[in-house]
Amino acid sequence: MSTGSGAASAPAPATPTTTRTSSMFSSLRIRNYRLFFLGQVVSNTGTWMQRIAQDWLVLSLTGSATAVGITTALQFLPMLLFGLYGGVLVDRLPKRPTLLVTQASMALTGLALAFLTLSGHVEVWHVYLAAFAVGLATVVDNPARQTFVTEMVGPDQLQNAVSLNSANFQSARLVGPAVAGLMITGVGTGWAFLFNGLSFVAPMAGLLLMRARDLHVVERAPRGKGQMREGLRYVAGRPELIWTIVLVGFVSTFGFNFPVYLSAFADDVFHAGAGSYSLFNTLMAVGSLAGALLAARRGTARLRVLVAGAVAFGMLEIVAALAPALWMFALLMIPIGMFGMTVNVTANSSVQLSTDPAMRGRVMALYMMVFMGGAPLGAPIAGWITDAYGVRAGLAAGGVVAAAAAVVIGLVLARVGNLRLALGWHRGHPVVRFVPREREQLAPAA
Repeated sequence: MSTGSGAASAPAPATPTTTRTSSMFSSLRIRNYRLFFLGQVVSNTGTWMQRIAQDWLVLSLTGSATAVGITTALQFLPMLLFGLYGGVLVDRLPKRPTLLVTQASMALTGLALAFLTLSGHVEVWHVYLAAFAVGLATVVDNPARQTFVTEMVGPDQLQNAVSLNSANFQSARLVGPAVAGLMITGVGTGWAFLFNGLSFVAPMAGLLLMRARDLHVVERAPRGKGQMREGLRYVAGRPELIWTIVLVGFVSTFGFNFPVYLSAFADDVFHAGAGSYSLFNTLMAVGSLAGALLAARRGTARLRVLVAGAVAFGMLEIVAALAPALWMFALLMIPIGMFGMTVNVTANSSVQLSTDPAMRGRVMALYMMVFMGGAPLGAPIAGWITDAYGVRAGLAAGGVVAAAAAVVIGLVLARVGNLRLALGWHRGHPVVRFVPREREQLAPAA
């Protein structure tokens, strides 16, 4: 995974409730973003290969779903501990050199893990250490990549570029798990780690080939005291930001523990091995890719889409937990992936487009801290429930929490926005939506 002279700094962000349409691939017309996008295709493929290989290696070494959860927790724990400070650094530092450093550090981690695995000396604590090291690099890498998109494409193309980044990640997810499954069963997990380490050459080359004069100038924050608190106060004063981030926190902490759930379903429930684990991930990626591409065609993100997507995501997880057959469980991965990506892209776009550019690094660091940092809390809990009560209970519990949180936060957002629930019909189909309460008061007068 992954400045110079030019346009003036970005204007005030667009409100996330405005509707507009755009060409699905319009931001790829920009050369710098095109280089970034192509480099991320290669690197993201390697990242997904390492994720599959890492989870399967830990399960093979320990036989414990809890150990898989600990690995996931260690990878995301640094974001939970240091994410806000990472955002402060990103607002101060030039983005392109920063990304070169973080990408190089993750490449070295992958190569080190490949050497240990291929030499036959790998132990589970090596995987734990590598996961934590990647997490440390991610503290800076993630908010830097998120905010660098604005410098490459400008505010007008931000919504489209964010959606295409997600589509990029999910299209790599289609290839990565499949190739990883073949490598694991054919030649071993070490080769997947090696590919991932080498894959970082592509995004680093893309960064080096960019034209600095084509980047949009975004003023960096000067070094000073209280910048972390300033970012927190900014988010706390914006209901559309704070409640979106809270919802993402619940969904990611309790609903997105797929490394724990899918490996346990493949191994313990269906007794199908690494091939089925890769299949589950691949089918989920099909749905995720569809969700991301639909988001690229949509206008600015709507909060009602976020809430509805989170409810559907949670309900589908409950249904999948009860699926009696492998084929049924596998097919449910497609809509789960689609609605999970709807939540991800809509929340990400909404937060970025609602944030002042000068605060974007800190706000996105908080967003990513909640989105990714929830795993250290949720993954061990999911692993414990899986080991103690079975994986079906773990997946169902995650779905219940995600759906319930979406309903409650949707009602809170409606109250804050002075909205009411409206039921109606459109072309013979029922329609459920939130409308301003003022319309109720004006209707009799009209």
